[in-house]
Amino acid sequence: MKFTYYGHSSFAVEVKGKKIVFDPFITHNELAKSIDVNQIEADYIFVSHGHNDHVADLMALAQRTGATVVGAYELTEWVRKQGHEQVHPMNTGGRWNFDFGTVKCTVAHHSSGLPDGSYGGNPMGFLFTTGEGNFYYAGDTALTFDMELIPRWAKLDSRYCRSATTSRWAWKMR
Repeated sequence: MKFTYYGHSSFAVEVKGKKIVFDPFITHNELAKSIDVNQIEADYIFVSHGHNDHVADLMALAQRTGATVVGAYELTEWVRKQGHEQVHPMNTGGRWNFDFGTVKCTVAHHSSGLPDGSYGGNPMGFLFTTGEGNFYYAGDTALTFDMELIPRWAKLDSRYCRSATTSRWAWKMR
């Protein structure tokens, strides 16, 4: 598994040869000013919620790469209305077996408005279980008691915790 951090809460993980990008906010991201978004490849783009600092480069990246956009139903419908048909809507509590592993959507306490002012659906985190390792992306969620349930779903190893900022986490687990 290869992990690439772009800044803020945007990063990529390569699992089973699939390139997965999370919350693509590169172009206007001070932490990513040396990164050319046109060099980023993606098979999947997972979006935790609709705020601009998580979707600023979503449409350009999705359309250039043909990636499947995964997120809340309302967010993926917004993506379709922007002209990109490759979407996989999910909802909190949902689980899906992708070609790289299983993803479960977790509760995230935050808001989710899209750049045009429309509702982006419930924000969510993503818990990945794969043959190459497991990880959890919490998005912008506030600290919640629901996070105590995550180790019941996948084996966590806190030695691999990486904090992108004080409120955004991606954990790699054994």
